[in-house]
Amino acid sequence: MSPSLSIALLGAGRIGQVHAAAIAETAGARLCAVADINPEAARALATRYGAETRAFTGLAEAPDIDAVIICTPTDTHAALIETFARARKPVFCEKPIDLSLARVKACLKVVAKTGTPLMVGFNRRFDPQFVALKQSIDAGRIGNIEMLNITSRDPAPPPAAYIRNSGGLFRDMTIHDFDMARFLLQDPIRSVMARASALVSPEIGALGDFDSANILLTTDSGKQCVISNSRRASYGYDQRIEVLGEKGLLSARNLRPIEVELASADGFCRPPLHDFFMTRYSAAYRAEIAAFVEMLRSGDPASPSGQDGLCALELAEAALRSVQTGRAVSPGAMG
Repeated sequence: MSPSLSIALLGAGRIGQVHAAAIAETAGARLCAVADINPEAARALATRYGAETRAFTGLAEAPDIDAVIICTPTDTHAALIETFARARKPVFCEKPIDLSLARVKACLKVVAKTGTPLMVGFNRRFDPQFVALKQSIDAGRIGNIEMLNITSRDPAPPPAAYIRNSGGLFRDMTIHDFDMARFLLQDPIRSVMARASALVSPEIGALGDFDSANILLTTDSGKQCVISNSRRASYGYDQRIEVLGEKGLLSARNLRPIEVELASADGFCRPPLHDFFMTRYSAAYRAEIAAFVEMLRSGDPASPSGQDGLCALELAEAALRSVQTGRAVSPGAMG
């Protein structure tokens, strides 16, 4: 591996642009190549960061590529991971690895066989607020966790074209919260009970998806986690975590672009919340790419790993099954 890690970026869309900027800000890494089915998008992004545009074919064998970041559509992830794993190129891949549990398991077998590092893009683990919360838990500040509440609500629903290919609310949106629950609880989840409706958008309901959901997770030791999701929060991008323990409570509250409060005779006034996930989690995106580079430098295991991606998808499938059957479902019972 060269002194400066040379990274190829697959996908020059919205999230690819975010990761390109993160690579540019990460010491010891450089964006070497950009590939996208849209040549103009690839050229524009490559030019911005002094990289080359290349075809997907041959990238895995290219001797000047040390690692790859995959930001292409979900249905391409597993095959691309396998291609680069067989070439022994470390991979960072946006979630999910695939929408099919069977396909994810087959992909992870290839990764395990080749011993290739694979990190999955659950960026919220790297958010400074949530990192501080996890550190306080690990330091024993509230003792043993008893209950966890995760609130995740979008300002407005995505377009129907996105919903059609997203895999549904649980696989697309709640999957981040499932990963966060596992990350914070550190206790196997034995039961998933979910209720969901289409209250925000009739179009979402017509597509067979949901826009409003509450999920109850129960761990092996009896700890409980409640996840609240909505595709519409008129007041902004609502992202909160509350952890109740035997010694107290930890809370990570919503962030605002400007943290200024005006107090007057008319009352108290604060600026609105962030209205977009890319601004709310901008620091997290930078931190996760820095962590990927450091993982390759140190040789430490990838985290979040491919197995973490699989476990989160199993919880998503269990939540969907719970809504369909009206019963609690064990994630271990999913295919």
